[in-house]
Amino acid sequence: MDTRLMQLLVCPICKGPLTHLHDTHELLCPADRLAFPVRDGIAVMLENEARSVDPDTIAPPPPALAMPPAAP
Repeated sequence: MDTRLMQLLVCPICKGPLTHLHDTHELLCPADRLAFPVRDGIAVMLENEARSVDPDTIAPPPPALAMPPAAP
C-alpha cells in the first residue's frame, strides 16, 4: 500500500492508527484487535469484513522517539 494512503487511513471504529501486515495483506487495529483485509490493493474498511485477532499475537507498537533533555 502507498505510504501516503497509510498515513491517512484510520480504524473505522475507534479512529486509531493502523499497521500494514504485509504477509497477510491486512490492516491491523491493535486497539480493537481487528484486521481489515486488503483486496487487489484496496483496503476493505468494513467491520463485518474484519477478522478478530488474538491479543497475544499483536506486537506492541515501537516506542516513541523521545527528545533528549535540554542542557541547563
